Amino acid sequence: MAHFAKISEDNKVLQILTLNNVSMLDSNGVENETVGKQYLEKHHNWPAHLWVQTSYNTVENTHRLGGIPFRGNYAGIGYTWDQENQIFWPKKPYASWVKNISEARWQSPIGDAPQLTEEQISQNASGVQSWGYHWNEENQVWDLLHHIWNEENQVWELINDF
Repeated sequence: MAHFAKISEDNKVLQILTLNNVSMLDSNGVENETVGKQYLEKHHNWPAHLWVQTSYNTVENTHRLGGIPFRGNYAGIGYTWDQENQIFWPKKPYASWVKNISEARWQSPIGDAPQLTEEQISQNASGVQSWGYHWNEENQVWDLLHHIWNEENQVWELINDF
């Protein structure tokens, strides 16, 4: 099955449809995106130039099954189609974040969050403590958060012990 994103004139993804690969075959029996777009225009009454093929197995410019990544990310409703870079972009998470084109993902202006320590990772695995970084847009920094599970109240409590 092939997947196609239906996009608006302003490149917003409106819908994702699957298409039987047979409906994409050209006169030589080769799968062709243009043929798929024409099929979708005819059967869904939406202009061919506003259909863009997407790969179900592509996330952050990596193919989950080891194949060749296609168009950066699998399109999702609300994503934006970037014709110039041939990438489907999810919603920008923070105003300050920038596009990392090579990895087809948004990135903070200071880079990725620091790595957790082995001890923090081990504590996360225990299920009673949780360590993680959260982007602080106001201060443009990664804040380290530490939560402990409160069994009595069945809630995670923020602990400031570091």
